[in-house]
Amino acid sequence: MSITDRRATAPTAPTTDEIFAAHEGGKLSVETTMPLDSTRALSIAYTPGVAQVSRAIHESPRMRATHTWADRLVVVLSDGTAVLGLGDIGPAAALPVMEGKSALFKTFGGLNSIPLVINTHDVDEIVATMVALRHSFGAVNLEDVAAPRCFELEARLIEALDCPVMHDDQHGTAVVVLAALTNAARVTQREFASMRVVIAGAGAAGIAVTEILLGAGVGEVILTDSRGVIHEGREGLSEIKAHYAKRTNRSQVSGGLAEALAGADVFIGVSSSKVPEEELARMNDGAIVFALSNPDPEVLPEVAQRHAAVVATGRSDFPNQINNVLAFPGIFRGALDAGARRITQQMKIAAATALADIVGDELSPEYIVPSPLDERVAPAVARAVMDAAAAEVPAAAPEVQAAAPA
Repeated sequence: MSITDRRATAPTAPTTDEIFAAHEGGKLSVETTMPLDSTRALSIAYTPGVAQVSRAIHESPRMRATHTWADRLVVVLSDGTAVLGLGDIGPAAALPVMEGKSALFKTFGGLNSIPLVINTHDVDEIVATMVALRHSFGAVNLEDVAAPRCFELEARLIEALDCPVMHDDQHGTAVVVLAALTNAARVTQREFASMRVVIAGAGAAGIAVTEILLGAGVGEVILTDSRGVIHEGREGLSEIKAHYAKRTNRSQVSGGLAEALAGADVFIGVSSSKVPEEELARMNDGAIVFALSNPDPEVLPEVAQRHAAVVATGRSDFPNQINNVLAFPGIFRGALDAGARRITQQMKIAAATALADIVGDELSPEYIVPSPLDERVAPAVARAVMDAAAAEVPAAAPEVQAAAPA
């Protein structure tokens, strides 16, 4: 199969009946790694043979890593407060999404995963629950937790657990955006240091994208929210937004999105807002537009293309889909393979670089990120994360990953 053949193609839209039939009974099952087809097999897998393994783990706890699945098991944890574009729909309604995430972990990362939805919004309760369950898993993928509580929850879990923890809505998005921007910069012959990037949306994804772009050396990032540009001196900023007001917008632009886009090189939309065409027209020539709101982009690609050299969305029916599945299976696989206790900023930047490199010489305005179905993606990301973890030893083990302040 050629590299070109690995590009995403627009799928035929499934019918409602097809969707409900596929989800009936759930999307997951547990399978044994050995046949239980004889009395001898039962005595090995369960009693009395299993008692020997339990006794050995009791005497040497490190054997849990080699004789159970726990250290290779990812928990997909959600409280159901920010599910897709549906909002706070609760844990029961969130479960199909978490099942899907677990299926993606298995298919693309080769990792076992279980969905866990929790019926509380209390951060203390969630942390206590995960600490109590720690012997049952090896990593935590936080999913669909509303901002700003998601920042505190991630930071608290990272501190409380001696295993990889990552909120994918934040960091998975950020990694793929950085990969896409790396290649979009190549297409438009721009350098990160001279870029002005405007990010619409200061929630979980917007904050994480800001953090990784600053870490990668982007010259100026301007954050906007529903009230306009975030800048020092703006009244009513939350603690997190006040923190980023000090680290972004060095030009001290004020006003709304229109003012921010004047002279900008890049627009990244991670909100449900809409961008009028006349505001996009204020950007620099050969601009880059990532309209990632899903299913309805902030601006439709056919409109954005009138003012931008490179356009990406979060949808699979347009070129350049910014899809988290490009990142999280490989990131967790690499972190677990490396025995890392933390997923650090350097691991995430390494993952983004690996993703960008896959495109290689096939780079074009319509092909800045590989397809999620490209079989090279997860292994390349995992290897990059492993290498980054090794380079950080011994720092990688105890380091608390950079995150927004609680």
